[in-house]
Amino acid sequence: MSKLFLTTMLTLAAFFPVAVQAAPLKVAFGEVDLTPEIQAGHPVYLAGYGYNRRASGVHDPIMGRAVLLDDGEKRVAIVGVDLIGLQLPDVQRVRDNLPGVDFTIIASSHSHEGPDVIGIWGPNPLARGVNDDYVTLVVDRVSELVAGLEKKLTPATVSFGTAEDKTLLRDSRLPEVYDPTLRALRFQSPESGADLGMLVQWNSHPEAMGPKNKLLTGDFPATTVAELEKKYQCPVVYVSGALGGLLAPSRGQFHDAQGNELKEGDFAYCEAYGRAVAQLAENAIDTATPIHATPFRIAAKPISIPVENPLYRLARKLNVVKRPAYELTGDFESFGQQATRDYQPEEAGVKSEVSAVALGDLRIACIPGELYPELVYGEYQTPIEPNVDYPDAAREPSAASLMGEKKWMLFGLANDEVGYIIPKSQWDSKPPYAYGRDDRQYGEINSCGAQVAPIVMEALRRRVAELDEPASE
Repeated sequence: MSKLFLTTMLTLAAFFPVAVQAAPLKVAFGEVDLTPEIQAGHPVYLAGYGYNRRASGVHDPIMGRAVLLDDGEKRVAIVGVDLIGLQLPDVQRVRDNLPGVDFTIIASSHSHEGPDVIGIWGPNPLARGVNDDYVTLVVDRVSELVAGLEKKLTPATVSFGTAEDKTLLRDSRLPEVYDPTLRALRFQSPESGADLGMLVQWNSHPEAMGPKNKLLTGDFPATTVAELEKKYQCPVVYVSGALGGLLAPSRGQFHDAQGNELKEGDFAYCEAYGRAVAQLAENAIDTATPIHATPFRIAAKPISIPVENPLYRLARKLNVVKRPAYELTGDFESFGQQATRDYQPEEAGVKSEVSAVALGDLRIACIPGELYPELVYGEYQTPIEPNVDYPDAAREPSAASLMGEKKWMLFGLANDEVGYIIPKSQWDSKPPYAYGRDDRQYGEINSCGAQVAPIVMEALRRRVAELDEPASE
């Protein structure tokens, strides 16, 4: 080799550094029992529906299921919990316990058959339904679960698959719009091909057991997970997607051996629906194709959600919901003075979070509530329905348009629960009501307000854009 050639190559190398190849993916799966203890004199109030629904026993455990991912530089934890919606302050407590994890996502399934962890389903409208010691138990056990996975990381390949079935969904609010796509990740050993674990995202309220049930249960996802774990002999993490609308399990589709229709409120119906979702997941898993899942990029930022809902404001004032509020500044990414007993700003909001995570070729949108499926695909009604409150409101960007050509998943109730996220152009809380109705549709009563969707979707646009920015040196 000539001295001139060597000098030339060294000079070129200085100007054109060799690209660093992404490190192999490592994963670890685990689960933890989060079932509260039912004791005389210490009622467990079930979340969802109405007040004073006290747990009388346990049908199946309330679970937390997690996967820890490692790209050689960063670690991301994804945790699915059988809860109505773990709030951001409690998610942050878990994160504080996990200094070795760069970003932790806790996605609640929104089960209506688990314990109240927000407060608004107590013995009456004026009393808090949360056992704060139980929430601490959830924080501690989830923290211990994820921390323990750091020693179990093993190399993995990953495949991504989807499957659709609109017949498994029911939308109880006009216009009827669905996200009928189940999305799944399949993690396998690069050496043996053995399944290491699955992550499944589906878009239906876990409320198959209805308002009369008083047994703690994970609802239909418990059956979905059990069926998949039996088939693939590996752990499964379940998360919910866009549930607003109201997207719920289908009816009239399942029957017993005698041909009798199985209905909401029966465990036979709940399990039949869970098996149907599992079969849909199998279609996604069995047709999944390999993707590059490293390197990781994380874009997360707190946002201010204005609380306009008078019932939510009253719940906070009565200490039914214990959550800090901050004066609004006009910029949803900044926060004014925190509200106190002596300082109560006229316009206040809560601190929430919208985040986006890139796992190599895959994008994950983390939405802090129940997103309406119109906001997933941009399937807005045209023309606007007469009599809505904001007929001239701009259409929010859809999650699908923001993700572009990338493969993606959408986690609802991820890291927070701020209620329904309704397209502003569909907001309808004042008479005369849309669709010729004599009263308003269900939705607005469980939303912070009409400004939530524009804020959340703009925040998601910014977070996704940050994922595509050049990496800093």
